[in-house]
Amino acid sequence: MAHSYTNLLYHIVFSTKNRQEWIDDQLGPDLHAYLGRAVKDMGGIALAVNGVADHVHILAKLRPDKSVSQVLSSIKARSSGWIHRTRPDLAVFAWQTGYGAFTLGPGQVPDVTRYIQNQKEHHRREPYDQELRKMLRRAGLDVDEPFYWE
Repeated sequence: MAHSYTNLLYHIVFSTKNRQEWIDDQLGPDLHAYLGRAVKDMGGIALAVNGVADHVHILAKLRPDKSVSQVLSSIKARSSGWIHRTRPDLAVFAWQTGYGAFTLGPGQVPDVTRYIQNQKEHHRREPYDQELRKMLRRAGLDVDEPFYWE
C-alpha cells in the first residue's frame, strides 16, 4: 500500500492550575477558538472545543507523527502565552500539568461533539472532578488521587 491512512480521534480534557475558575464568559469563546487554531497548527483538526470556568474539552483528529503529549504541550504553552498577552489581569494563569486523552471510534463523534458543546448545561448537574473520575473509569484507568489534580 503506497499511502497510510489514519483516523486518530481523541477526546481531550484538561484543567486550569488548581482548577481555578479563570475562564470567564469573555475569555471562553476566544480561548476555545485559539485552542482550535493551535490544534490545526500542529497538523490536527479540532472537531469541537468548549469548556467552563476551570477546564476545557477538545475533540480532535490528530496526526500519527505527533504524539498526544507533543500536541498538548504545544497548545497549552501557546494558549497560556496568548492569555498572558491579551489578558494582563490573568498574569498568573496556568494549565494543570496533566490531561486526559481518550480515543474514540468514528461512531462516537456525534455524541461526544454534543457532550462538548453542552458543557455549561452538563456542569450544572455534575462537577468536573466527578466528570473526570467517570471518564477515567470508563476508560479502565485507575485514579491516582494524590497526583490527580497537578
